[in-house]
Amino acid sequence: MYTVKIKKLNEDAIIPNFAHKGDAGMDLYSTEEVTIPPSKTALIKTGISIQLPKMTEAQVRPRSGLALKHSVTVLNTPGTIDEGYRGEIGVILINHGECDFTVTKNMKIAQMVIKPIYDIDIVEVDELNDTDRGEGGFGSTGF
Repeated sequence: MYTVKIKKLNEDAIIPNFAHKGDAGMDLYSTEEVTIPPSKTALIKTGISIQLPKMTEAQVRPRSGLALKHSVTVLNTPGTIDEGYRGEIGVILINHGECDFTVTKNMKIAQMVIKPIYDIDIVEVDELNDTDRGEGGFGSTGF
């Protein structure tokens, strides 16, 4: 089991939690009220900072209910929180809807998923091995 340490930076902050046992994502909550006009973005504060286990990252992902019901989603999804970051977690929301959307204090605004990362060695080479796909890119497998 991994341990994620969470520090409240705002006394009104809500510690992230899992809605159900076995869920991948824990809910992140707003500490402020912000109205996001159509086609605009806002950085929403959560009032927390975290200390992740070694060789992990936190990914900030959208909540499906906000996307379906209000066309509001996380702009840079998934947003990455690196192991060494100790600042306040903020969530960039975008309103794709046609009406203003108001984030209220204590509203569930996103999910946070903790994932392992790999220690990667970057090596420059002159050639790569061949595959069946080769250089086939966008649309190469049909529509």
